[in-house]
Amino acid sequence: MPVTAVQEAANGPFTMIWGLLVSLVASLTAHSVVNGQAPSGLAPKKFLNLPLGTVKPAGWLYDQVIIQTNGLAGHEHEFYHYVSQSDWIGGDSYYSSLEEAGSYWFNGMVPNGILIDDPTIQSQVQQFLDYVLDHQDSTGWLGPEVNTTKPRYLWGRYPFFFGAIQMVEADPSLMTRVVPALHKFVSLANTMLHNGEGLEDWARTRWEDFVIVLQWLYDFHPDGQEDLLIDTMKMLKWTGDPWEDVFNEKYFPTVAVDNLPNPFPVLTWHGVNMAEGLKALPSTYRFTHNQSDLDAASKGWDLLFEYHGRPSGIYAADEYLAGLEAARGTELCLVVETMFSGSYLYQVIGDPKFADRVERITYNALPATLTGDMWSRQYLQQQNQIAAKNMNPNPFPNDGPYSNVFGLEPNYPCCTVNHPQGWPKFISNAFVATPDQKSLVHVYLGPYSVNTTLANGNKVSATVDTLYPFSDTLTTTIKAEKAFTYYVRIPSWVSKGTIAINGGAAKAVSPSNGLHAIAVKAGTTKFTLNLPADITIESRPHGSVAVHRGPLHYAFDISRSQKVLTKNAQEPRAVDLEFDATETWQYAIDPSTLTFHGSTPAGGKLLSPIFDSGLPPFTITATACPVDWETAGDTFAAAPPTNPACTGPATNITLWPFGATKLRIGEFPTFKAS
Repeated sequence: MPVTAVQEAANGPFTMIWGLLVSLVASLTAHSVVNGQAPSGLAPKKFLNLPLGTVKPAGWLYDQVIIQTNGLAGHEHEFYHYVSQSDWIGGDSYYSSLEEAGSYWFNGMVPNGILIDDPTIQSQVQQFLDYVLDHQDSTGWLGPEVNTTKPRYLWGRYPFFFGAIQMVEADPSLMTRVVPALHKFVSLANTMLHNGEGLEDWARTRWEDFVIVLQWLYDFHPDGQEDLLIDTMKMLKWTGDPWEDVFNEKYFPTVAVDNLPNPFPVLTWHGVNMAEGLKALPSTYRFTHNQSDLDAASKGWDLLFEYHGRPSGIYAADEYLAGLEAARGTELCLVVETMFSGSYLYQVIGDPKFADRVERITYNALPATLTGDMWSRQYLQQQNQIAAKNMNPNPFPNDGPYSNVFGLEPNYPCCTVNHPQGWPKFISNAFVATPDQKSLVHVYLGPYSVNTTLANGNKVSATVDTLYPFSDTLTTTIKAEKAFTYYVRIPSWVSKGTIAINGGAAKAVSPSNGLHAIAVKAGTTKFTLNLPADITIESRPHGSVAVHRGPLHYAFDISRSQKVLTKNAQEPRAVDLEFDATETWQYAIDPSTLTFHGSTPAGGKLLSPIFDSGLPPFTITATACPVDWETAGDTFAAAPPTNPACTGPATNITLWPFGATKLRIGEFPTFKAS
């Protein structure tokens, strides 16, 4: 997000005057609503998230978090100066006046440490929390600006708040320190908002994150401050960017925005802001009680993926929304923020389309942009990616030519500190409870263990044994003190799914709104789901196609050479890597010949790291032929040729799960084999 010019412009006198006017109008509007006949309180969510630590990863998902811990994310505190010397903890290192580096890291590593019971990470985040709380000033301000002359912008605190909330969930004894500190800050922030202070262009787009923090306080620790909390929520909305208009079909961009005028503040079309902004309207709904907010949120989600979506589940934005072309990029921060926003959307609205997409993003786009050992990450990934190197020419209009290199901080450091939230928050949101807290709902399929107490003191545990998404079968064992209804999501791509309960005959699943209900009796219940899926073809630009089966997108994994570009002086495992293709990749495929091949790995355990070349047990083969397909220098592929002629004999190629590929073709031209 290196838009320093925007940050500088945000401090100009016109912007300051405009901000004061907006704040004045917002203040009047907020108070008129409070004093009017609008419904009071917060509307309930469709599902309740469970406290951090209730859901733990098992099997290969546990291994993924271990790999992340043993990789870059787990070692940043030791050598990466934006963390090890962060000004959030008394150091002097930061990369922007937004002050997000330390708080981003904290937000992701809190759940990482809890989910695998890692004492080193837990100690690091505890020390971070203690330092920040110990240095809260008399005004209520929290963060590295205390006792300095640095500008005080609100945004950088929001990831810290998310991390602090998660720590309280995992360890309620921290409540007596965290909650009063948050309330003290809220009182200050409310005054600042009414005075038009603390806002710059990034805070104006990301106000929804603070709203969600305020709603956590309102729901669980209001401390008699309900009116102030609601007023602060409304002030954030009315001083922030108008997401209900940004997501309106009348204004929403249907192509890459490089040459389009934005009718709203320029940062609303920024990819990461869009990812975070997806939470704005569902968070607004909770205090407006307006169904129109939910309708607009749902429509905006659909528009975003219709016009900028990727077969990997995510959307394209190489800084700004980038359309459908396969050579354009997607930022890693955008990936993990969309995953988190999608989870929140599902919990508020309950539409299974949100859960389906989050699962696709997690099992495709997220691992595709990290090396298997998670020591190197990209800033931008491409759907068709034939090289990862310093690109000349550069396909990214608003980002540098180094953006798709796998490294420590290619192009910009934000994704280095922000990406660790991806896997842990996916796991912690994999189960939810119904609003009456009588039922447990399994949302994201994979291997887990869950321990919780439902309504009426019903202690429940559930273990899910599966290799999903590298298997169609999931076996769940539930132990409960009392009878209750358990729900499991049946993804939209499942074809002829079945369930067998306690060794009984397999019966067809019958989901309602994406959830299959299971009547669980007191004691132990065991059931096995079989969720097969057909191969499906997605139409893409220029007559090209993408290949899917179940949650996985499949791509041609281009064999590659590897060159070390740079190596960190303090940590030699932190390297920047150039990848170049070492084989022909210019193929058209015949979609009618696609054949799925699934096997169970030896010993019933997936290879590790599973998201690396040649390791997944699922593949799809296709009849293909070489075609003329232009490149731009040797750095990126031109658009797939439409109806190309074969330039050589037909051959068979193997497609692999997209997340395991680092160079790839994911969108193919087509031909008909004789």
